[in-house]
Amino acid sequence: MTTTPPPDQGTRNTPAGRQRSTAARVIFMVCAALAFAGFTALGNWQVERRAWKLDLIARVEQRVHAPASEAPARDRWPQINAAADEYRHLRIAGTFLHDKETLVQASTRLGAGFWVMTPLQAADGTTVLVNRGFVPPETRERTARAASEPTGETTVTGLLRVTEPKGGFLRKNDPAADRWFSRDVEAIAAARGLNNAAPYFVDAEAVPSGPGAAPAWPAGGLTVIAFPNSHLVYAITWYGLALMVAGAAWFVWRDDRRRRRLANSAGGSGDNAPYADGRQRPDDRRPD
Repeated sequence: MTTTPPPDQGTRNTPAGRQRSTAARVIFMVCAALAFAGFTALGNWQVERRAWKLDLIARVEQRVHAPASEAPARDRWPQINAAADEYRHLRIAGTFLHDKETLVQASTRLGAGFWVMTPLQAADGTTVLVNRGFVPPETRERTARAASEPTGETTVTGLLRVTEPKGGFLRKNDPAADRWFSRDVEAIAAARGLNNAAPYFVDAEAVPSGPGAAPAWPAGGLTVIAFPNSHLVYAITWYGLALMVAGAAWFVWRDDRRRRRLANSAGGSGDNAPYADGRQRPDDRRPD
């Protein structure tokens, strides 16, 4: 009577089985090393992004709270960009062209309505679009707020904002129908026939009002300055995945080492070595 060893033990201790097992271990360890390196690199990248974001927030805060400076001269317009100039505290002077204002759909803490974008023409003939503030739908018509329109030479302080081309989210500006979903300076200037228009606009500050006074439209000072900063969470996630991969690789290595020790203690790993339970291999069996 012959006894057949379990399939896993019989194939595992043959030369071909040992080669397959070794190759599988090598492939697994290589994949684990690549995954660990990849997850670690992603975690490092998120740490770098977090440092960059914190620096950006600090620079913007400094610009917002700095004393108002003169608007960039015309010869500097081509160099204006978001990284160096957005949210810079400015002071500009000129005359509002109220007949060329543009209403841009907006959603603010005061509700849904419109931004009132009015050109401010300087003495040198240049114009800057000024976001005078928010108005609710019932005061979108100029006649409903004509009493609050500044006339003559006016000085405006506010924050420099970079143009918003190509419309809003899933909404394209339609100049022909005078429907605007983003503050696209170039498109608005072209639609209103403005010459020498600056490539940016200015969010006007809120106009102080006395206690108990009725809301004055447009309502300025509603600029939202927010920079999502979840990079630390992302970094912890990537590092956590890297540790999980390292833990799995260590567990596999430890288990494989234990199996090898058991095999060696049972008499080696040669073709004629007995199994760990003492049974002979098929080549060593004798007929009953």
